[in-house]
Amino acid sequence: MSLLTVTHTTVYRYQRPVRFGEHRLMFRPRDSHDLRLIDAALTISPPAEVRWLHDVFSNSIAIAAFQDAAEELRFESHIMLDHFGLKDPDFAIEPYAQIYPFSYPADEIPDLGRSVERDYPDPDRKIDAWVKGFLDGGGQVRTQDLLVNITRAIHEQFSYSKRHALGTQTPVETLDLAGGTCRDLAAFMMGAVRALGLAARFVSGYLYDPALDTTLRGGGATGGDDLRGAGDTHAWVQVYLPGAGWVEFDPTNGLVGGANLIRVAVAREPFQAVPLQGTYFGAADDFLEMEVDVRVTRG
Repeated sequence: MSLLTVTHTTVYRYQRPVRFGEHRLMFRPRDSHDLRLIDAALTISPPAEVRWLHDVFSNSIAIAAFQDAAEELRFESHIMLDHFGLKDPDFAIEPYAQIYPFSYPADEIPDLGRSVERDYPDPDRKIDAWVKGFLDGGGQVRTQDLLVNITRAIHEQFSYSKRHALGTQTPVETLDLAGGTCRDLAAFMMGAVRALGLAARFVSGYLYDPALDTTLRGGGATGGDDLRGAGDTHAWVQVYLPGAGWVEFDPTNGLVGGANLIRVAVAREPFQAVPLQGTYFGAADDFLEMEVDVRVTRG
């Protein structure tokens, strides 16, 4: 168990006062057996009227409505939680699903169906060709080994970059560019495992980096695991394995299991799990910059 604190600040700046439309926030995690929310606070400036709801995936959503115009829009979320994530676990997969290929049980297929469907075009079957290279000539392979190898290959073969603009590359674009943001790499892995007929979901949240934690506390950097994506919102993938359920894979860092991952939102596709989105009323050139700062510390 780890007691973790997350401070997530997003600031939008404008060259003159502008009015704001509604903003949609996905900052608050859901309690589960591997995550217990202890405290949560949300501060918004200028002041906003906030209402809460659960979306179609039961994620916790805050809708902020504004009256005042301003040159700066600031959101600060502060959460404290108990985290019980596992590192490199040996998944308790049902015997019939331990070797790929396998079929999902008939009673689970109606609920898993949309999570298996591929929503991005692949006319030249590039994603199929890439992922089938892990099948050892088309023969059988251990399911867990297959997914671990895919996760680590994306980490090793693809570069990582930050991009705050809305939108996610298609899996084919990420393959052609051999890189992208954590959202792009997660979407690529989803496309790859769905090409194998496996159910996958997109996850948005935070990444705990012990090395960065040491630096923030005033100590020297320890070197740590050289994690990519800390200091910002993060994204990864869940794959459904019979017997083990939805399990975590972080292709950006080649991580298996949720030891460093703080899950906030789960969705079928990336566009359904954007941490913060909204509108403003003004000229296009009124917008100056957006600044995001995420700090995850132990204790």
